Amino acid sequence: MHSRFGRTARGRGRGGPPWAGGGRRSEPPTAADATAWFTGRLPEGWFVGGPAVTVDREEILVVGELPPVDGEFADDAERAAAESGRISRFREETREERIEIARQAEHRYGRKVAWGASLGGTEELFTTLSVPVMTRLHQPERMVLDTLVDAGVARSRSEALAWAVRLVGRHTEDWLGELREALSKVDELRNRGPEGG
Repeated sequence: MHSRFGRTARGRGRGGPPWAGGGRRSEPPTAADATAWFTGRLPEGWFVGGPAVTVDREEILVVGELPPVDGEFADDAERAAAESGRISRFREETREERIEIARQAEHRYGRKVAWGASLGGTEELFTTLSVPVMTRLHQPERMVLDTLVDAGVARSRSEALAWAVRLVGRHTEDWLGELREALSKVDELRNRGPEGG
């Protein structure tokens, strides 16, 4: 006897990254070697030195410094325009190759890849993810967000929360750096596991 509801292949590796499974949130593969991998994989001459590679659970951001722009400029505004133009040219000329490198990295690390470039005082990020984050706030915290919206600092509670997170990140950068360093040591110890005796 056949069921009128056919079997599907859901949950068997189709329609999502290979590390995601069965409706439960699981961690993506480790990306501890991502900086080294991108440094080795990127074509010679793209960047001055190695790229800055930032990794979180959903995304890898690769930002490299472009070679300086030659020429004389009347003022800082002209120099900034030249830098922005060079970044734009880099983005267009490397698009196909960046897509291929991103495809390989996404398969390896189970995360999306975003790109950016810096030159002098100018930095531009290309396509980066905007990931929704669910949170529950009590009335005093909601009132902070609503004040930011009412004052025109943000257009919505979501934008106000993002603004607040950026502000905290800017003012606690050293502490957050120390915290991330400590967490990376915990990850190293966890991956090494107990020594057999």
